[in-house]
Amino acid sequence: MDTHVLVLNASYEPLQRVSMRHAIKMLVREVAVIEEASDGNFGPFRVPKVLRLVRYVVMKWAHRRHICTKSAIKLRDKMCAYCGGHAETVDHIVPRSRGGTLTWENAVAACMKCNHRKANRTPSEAGMKLLLTPIAPKFMALH
Repeated sequence: MDTHVLVLNASYEPLQRVSMRHAIKMLVREVAVIEEASDGNFGPFRVPKVLRLVRYVVMKWAHRRHICTKSAIKLRDKMCAYCGGHAETVDHIVPRSRGGTLTWENAVAACMKCNHRKANRTPSEAGMKLLLTPIAPKFMALH
């Protein structure tokens, strides 16, 4: 049995995934209905795969673009973008001294050794290759 259930807004937009326990509580409170279920039963309920909220929930937070911070960059990359080691800091691909800014596409996580090695140069000038392509994350991860 899948341990997580997708929750849709009343307008059928995906909101989040919740645990099976939370999904059952939502059904008992009658704040959601089952849109899709798998074969089998879970107590008095069918085993839900997808729930839809009965009332529309305004999600102002989902419409904001994720704010790019150094901690968010390290969380996105999870490793040094140059050597694959432990990410301790953030490196600007186009250095700040050359007009580079802290954006999703211009910043990567880096270890101190690689950050110092690259210094005030672009990766190509420093003879370093990026192991990942820096992109803005999706506004919401559903998995």
